[in-house]
Amino acid sequence: MLQLLKIDLKKLTSYRTFWVVCGLYFITLAFATASGMEFLKLLARTFADFGQKININRIPLYHFPDVWHNLIWFSGLFKVVLAIMVVISVTNEFAYRTLRQNIIDGLSRSQFLYSKISTNVLLSLMSVAMIFVIGLITGLIYSPSAAYSNILTDLEFFPAYFLEIFFFLSYALLISILIQRSGLTIILLLLSQMIELIITANIDDELPWLIPFFPMRSIWNLIAIPYPRYAFQEIKDYIDIGSALIVVAWTVLFNYFSYLKLKKADI
Repeated sequence: MLQLLKIDLKKLTSYRTFWVVCGLYFITLAFATASGMEFLKLLARTFADFGQKININRIPLYHFPDVWHNLIWFSGLFKVVLAIMVVISVTNEFAYRTLRQNIIDGLSRSQFLYSKISTNVLLSLMSVAMIFVIGLITGLIYSPSAAYSNILTDLEFFPAYFLEIFFFLSYALLISILIQRSGLTIILLLLSQMIELIITANIDDELPWLIPFFPMRSIWNLIAIPYPRYAFQEIKDYIDIGSALIVVAWTVLFNYFSYLKLKKADI
């Protein structure tokens, strides 16, 4: 598997687009997640009423253990950028016939798929590691208490975050193999949430129990929005096992359907 990962990374690192998109993703992710307090301070300076009514230094945005849930949920909003990079890399394999050349050189179709899945795993782990480092640094800076008990609380959000990213990259891999055109695939990727919302809105009265099993809804249910807690509203500050199992099931199906399509695809 490691050898297959090296093969795929060697191809990816030769694309300028890979460096541009990955750089955009990780730089934007780092800046956006680490600058929350500076954004609140800007609001306080710009709008006097905001600063008078709310003491921003008392908002535990980066306090342990809230920082893990806060950053992980917010970081999930950027996963579409990473998925676009996956779309470009996979559709380029078809457009430039590198997949065909790999098969001629002795790489099986399943090995090709494993190389892409391995890359998705690596990108997901890199995202997790980056958020952990940012959360640890900002937490140590802003948190009034850096006790180990607080730092180690709520770390279960990280496996869920890995699952969220890997789920979405697996989905991007599947639709890339199905469509094989980068433009159309990216459009479908961006519209997937809206398409699902339209479908679920039309079955909400007849089959409401089915809605949590839809793929985009399942990933949305995996990690709840944390910020309403600061308005004294109750939130789901834990990972729901049922939602996690649904996401795992969809992730397995996405990769399995990718295998079936790739097995029969005309390359």
